[in-house]
Amino acid sequence: MKKGRGRTSRIRRRKLCSSTSRGVNESHKPEFIELKKWLKDRKFEDTSLIPACFPGTGRGMMSKTALQEGQVIISLPESCLLTTDTVIRSYLGAYIAKWQPPPSPLLALCTFLVAERHAGDRSPWKPYLEVLPKAYTCPVCLEPEVVNLLPKCLKAKASEQRTHVQELFTSSRDLFSSLQPLFSEAVESIFSYGAFLWAWCTVSTRAVYMERGRRPCFSAEPDTCALAPYLDLLNHSPEVQVKAAFSEETRCYEVRTGSGCRPYEEVLVCYGPHDSQRLLLEYGFVPRRNPHACVRVSPDMLVKYLPSTDKQMNKKMSILKDHDFIENLTFGWDGPSWRLLTALKLLCLEAEEFPRWKKVLLGEIISDTNEKTSLDIAQKICHYFTEEANAMLQKVCHMKDEEVALRDQLTLVEALWAEGLKVLRVSAETLSSLRAALR
Repeated sequence: MKKGRGRTSRIRRRKLCSSTSRGVNESHKPEFIELKKWLKDRKFEDTSLIPACFPGTGRGMMSKTALQEGQVIISLPESCLLTTDTVIRSYLGAYIAKWQPPPSPLLALCTFLVAERHAGDRSPWKPYLEVLPKAYTCPVCLEPEVVNLLPKCLKAKASEQRTHVQELFTSSRDLFSSLQPLFSEAVESIFSYGAFLWAWCTVSTRAVYMERGRRPCFSAEPDTCALAPYLDLLNHSPEVQVKAAFSEETRCYEVRTGSGCRPYEEVLVCYGPHDSQRLLLEYGFVPRRNPHACVRVSPDMLVKYLPSTDKQMNKKMSILKDHDFIENLTFGWDGPSWRLLTALKLLCLEAEEFPRWKKVLLGEIISDTNEKTSLDIAQKICHYFTEEANAMLQKVCHMKDEEVALRDQLTLVEALWAEGLKVLRVSAETLSSLRAALR
């Protein structure tokens, strides 16, 4: 994975507010009663939030009372947090500490989760483990035939994600084998790929950011993950604000509101200003309304409708790559992005215009012909993606009828394509207006 885009850089620096949908209180359910008892034993007492089920977002947190701007709504004691310190203090600690080469903090957390889940009633973390999802919907967990239906860019990232997890599991087998003295059953049956995948998804999708110092018993990978029971029930909204961090003064992980919230509304946090493909890749869901939604344009699509006889095409693509104009080219709710149009303007330069390519990157207009040609190419790309989205939606709809067992997974893919189609229709209208203005 690219630097700055991995698990460490993306872990939830969360934000908070409310939604208008009323939820159904779930605090009476046995698993939440046990969780609240467990949290109370660890000095956590919540008075502001209760677990509830909401239409559209599912299980989340509901405010019991009005919340004021700047109010601390969750203050989770350090004793409730599951960190690498938890692992080192546990029965696994001595084995982890002496293992060479040192395991990553992520691997240590995954190993602990698998072992504790296997322990069942004997695990002191059972009340928390009981409310964790039994399965996840990140692309790494989707069936291959469902992954094949994802947009091209996302499919490639999903393949990288799957390879990363499989390689991490394979390279960790010797570590798991070293733990055999702790178990009466064969470690191969305990630390299976399925169990490891569940643990990896738990950390990757639910951890909060909590930076810890480098320790020799772990690899050089940053130790920034903490699982935060109860707090991790908060769902995502892209339009809200909070302050969330571990307080050295109180020794608690605190979430403070950025705006008010009325009683009995869902309390939400923001996992970051991400498009829906990234949210599906990293968290396993597609939001209903995402202002950051976009359709990505790959380098090969940039040149799809350009003349193959252009002798300067390789040089143009090299310039775009050198100036970081080869990625993050998108159609969004505002139409084609400035980066996409700029890249197309450079690619559409005539031979006599090419020496002025630097002015294109600075946003200057070269000629009316260049402006019109780049908009025409953008419209063709938009039309191609629109046709693709319509075809994929028909295919997904057919598969939902044929593959009932995959319906939930297919619904995620369907939501992604449907959102993309809406974005493309808006972009097509924007492009028509821009082209009309040049006539």
